[in-house]
Amino acid sequence: MRLSTANTADRILDQLQRLSGQQAELQHRVATGQRIFQAGDDPAAVGRLVNAKVEQRAIMQFQRNASAALEYSKTSYDGLEQIKSLSDRAGELAVLGAGTNGTQAMQAYAAEVNQLIEQAASLGNTRFRQDYVFGGTAVDAPPYSITRDASDQITVVSYAGDTGRVRVPIAAGADIAPMPTAATNTGISDFMNRLVALRDALQAGDGNAVQATRAGLEASEDLLVSSLSEHGAVQLRIEVAESRHQSRRDELERQISVEADADLPSTIVRLSQTTQSYEAALSSASSILRMSLLDYIR
Repeated sequence: MRLSTANTADRILDQLQRLSGQQAELQHRVATGQRIFQAGDDPAAVGRLVNAKVEQRAIMQFQRNASAALEYSKTSYDGLEQIKSLSDRAGELAVLGAGTNGTQAMQAYAAEVNQLIEQAASLGNTRFRQDYVFGGTAVDAPPYSITRDASDQITVVSYAGDTGRVRVPIAAGADIAPMPTAATNTGISDFMNRLVALRDALQAGDGNAVQATRAGLEASEDLLVSSLSEHGAVQLRIEVAESRHQSRRDELERQISVEADADLPSTIVRLSQTTQSYEAALSSASSILRMSLLDYIR
């Protein structure tokens, strides 16, 4: 079978174009470190990459949620811990006040308790990122309403928050409440009112009334201890979730790298081979296309 000169030239040019395209693609892979640039390069791998990146974005959002939840929980914990310190001191003062008949000493204890009330009120209205942490889902208004007398002493503390809890999704199908329960929030107002009763009893010099406040103060202390324990468990759960998410992100990064990244040593070898083939084909084409009918006649 005879091939025309035109047909031979077309086949040579097709081969040169194919080798040139392969060379350009391999050079691009070496330069970028990527092996996939469009869906047609490897449709199955592209599908896996899309799924991995969708999961990766979801995990990153869960990580951001968990980080914010942990910060809110730590802020709540710090506030509760400071209120617990006030409770400890109030218990000590109640014992001291019930055991003394000295008016001067009781007035001194009353003055200290009054400062404890002010500190507790300030801690109860703690804010983090412009949100009140002890008000349930009512995060945009102070949760504790304060009433004062003519001498500017706090006389009544009322809880103005709600009974809900802000919940934050930290994983698929899992959320967490990083801030205190409604029982804790209302219990803090009860504690402040018990401090008011202790102060008033001390100011009145009534040892029996001081003694009567101790049971309520002990109940408040138990509530604070329980809430601190719960917050510790919440923080541990968040930290475990963060660790799992980071492990999964690392695995997804590895999978994406396997699917999308070029194997540079192998790609460089293929580029070298393709370049050699292209140069050989170019040399052969030059020789073949220079031939004419006179070459055969001679």
